[in-house]
Amino acid sequence: MSKNPEDRLLQQLTRSKIYQDYERAFSEATQMPLSLRPVEIWNAAHRSKKYENPFCALVSQSGRSCAACLDVQHQVTVSDGGKPRTVTCFAGLSDTAVPVHLGLKTIGYLQTGQVLLRAPNKAQFQRLARQLVEWGATVDADQLEEAYFQSHVLTSAQYHAMVKLLEIFAQHLSTLSNQIALQEANAEPPIIHRAKEFIEQHKSDAISLSEVARALNVSTFYFCKLFKKATGINFTEYLSRVRIEKAKNLLLNPNLRVSEIAYEVGFQSLTHFNRVFLRIVGRSPTAYRDALPK
Repeated sequence: MSKNPEDRLLQQLTRSKIYQDYERAFSEATQMPLSLRPVEIWNAAHRSKKYENPFCALVSQSGRSCAACLDVQHQVTVSDGGKPRTVTCFAGLSDTAVPVHLGLKTIGYLQTGQVLLRAPNKAQFQRLARQLVEWGATVDADQLEEAYFQSHVLTSAQYHAMVKLLEIFAQHLSTLSNQIALQEANAEPPIIHRAKEFIEQHKSDAISLSEVARALNVSTFYFCKLFKKATGINFTEYLSRVRIEKAKNLLLNPNLRVSEIAYEVGFQSLTHFNRVFLRIVGRSPTAYRDALPK
């Protein structure tokens, strides 16, 4: 298993029931591959997937054309302000990557595509076949042509609607990643369990690290060191995440003002609340509320 915390988190998301159920439903409904991939990847994202485009599978076996496919895979994740990005390859096939976040940090991408946005034609295939010959590809021409004309075709409107579905699901995965970050230390010392209970009971109060340490009858230095070791984050960050999770639930109530919610969950400043919410969730409280299903 990777030592990178973000890679470990992505592996947990990939194994989660919500992701596996969604991937299965998405692929069966669209007949398109879907992958939850890390930020850095060095092989084809959809290799051996049930709905991998057969043309892409053939092309990726040849050196120069495989490099072109990997280049598209890189381009599709080039930063675009945290928004989905679509790239079209030399063969006219579109691929899209939708970022999944932990706070403001991108930890992976929901990637799909390998589809045409207009029906294939003979002239188009002949052009790309010549390109492959120039690159030294050794794929059987008849097999390649048959595979190309089997490519899934969507209208632009259908494709944009599909990307919107992935954006919504990426938001759910981003929320889940934050929850996992809070719960990651399962085998924790009893003192940490008691500390979390105390924080949960007093999260709306102006509690401090020293106050929690006193409640546990340990020194502030010892508690600070133990808490960071057990949870992977410091006390202040943990308290912020607990408060933000409560705030996200309160934002479901349209009758509560953002300022009311900020003070309700323990922040003494609306500006500080907005800044912490943006850092952890990846969007402002108002933007988060606006994106909730109506």
